[in-house]
Amino acid sequence: MQTAVLTEDLEFEFEERERPTPASDEVLVEMTDVGICKSDVHYWEHGKIGEYVVEDPLLLGHESAGVIAAVGDNVEGLDVGDRVALEPGIVCGTCEHCRRGEYNLCPNVDFMATPPFDGAFAEYVAWPANLAHVLPDSVSQVEGALCEPFAVGLHATRRGSVGHGDTVAILGGGTVGSVTMEAARAAGATDIIVGDVVDSKLERAEEHGADATVNVREGDFAATVEEYTDGRGADVVFEATDSEPDVEALIDAARRGGTVVMIGLADEATVEVDALEIITNELDVLGSFRDANRYGPAIDLLEDGAAEIEWIADFTEPLANVEEAFERARDDDDAIKGMISIGE
Repeated sequence: MQTAVLTEDLEFEFEERERPTPASDEVLVEMTDVGICKSDVHYWEHGKIGEYVVEDPLLLGHESAGVIAAVGDNVEGLDVGDRVALEPGIVCGTCEHCRRGEYNLCPNVDFMATPPFDGAFAEYVAWPANLAHVLPDSVSQVEGALCEPFAVGLHATRRGSVGHGDTVAILGGGTVGSVTMEAARAAGATDIIVGDVVDSKLERAEEHGADATVNVREGDFAATVEEYTDGRGADVVFEATDSEPDVEALIDAARRGGTVVMIGLADEATVEVDALEIITNELDVLGSFRDANRYGPAIDLLEDGAAEIEWIADFTEPLANVEEAFERARDDDDAIKGMISIGE
């Protein structure tokens, strides 16, 4: 099978590898669509994210969907020809976090496209059957691949306890901010304010449900939220950028007794925080990492038409053009999400 490998020199090379054979509890998936995540671009550009370093050839891509080509001997409920989205983290199942259902916090996770574990930039992937989620006829392959970031947005809105009638403010109009907006609307939020530095992303947010937007290079995020809410502030504020978080703006945008949820992963994330403001306004400041138990709800919402995410994908390139796709994902400020089509 054909693969696109990121080498130790951080260059893509095409390599023929043996097609994997699924274990008894696995399915073999012929990949069709894989999203380009900011983490993928970061590994390609810098060769590391925090403690995770590209030291050996690595397949990138963890937002993926495909069609089952073979099933292991002990697999039930899945058949050849089923279209599936692959949940990218294989967890231990025995640690405290796994036993509590918080498997996104498992310290022993093998996560796709995170060194040293390969991702989905290959024609075929063998993967645990319990992490292959069947897609209904009404959910496309692209949406299946985007279930991974959408599940992240759903997890974040669950962390923030977004409910009916809530006002939500989101700092960041990229992939994570966009799926969080969709998740918040599906959870019952009636007013959503989005801030970003790219006008085209703000325009698209308005087209898909944002009630107000602000370019934070030209305007003030917290002041916009305050004005929109007549001085009350937002019930839940999300930080969804890959830049150094502006915690002061997040805190100022939240109502008294409100919640701030941090999702974005930045290179430089150590910031000063006004603890007194958090205390006197009794704010909940929460972290949200990946997701747990959200793939099923994500697919259900897409099937029911309660959320739309395919608009987030701006462009698709075949695997043969992976280098060009990554260059565009890095350089095109207007693009929210790039996709790789496998097998074309």
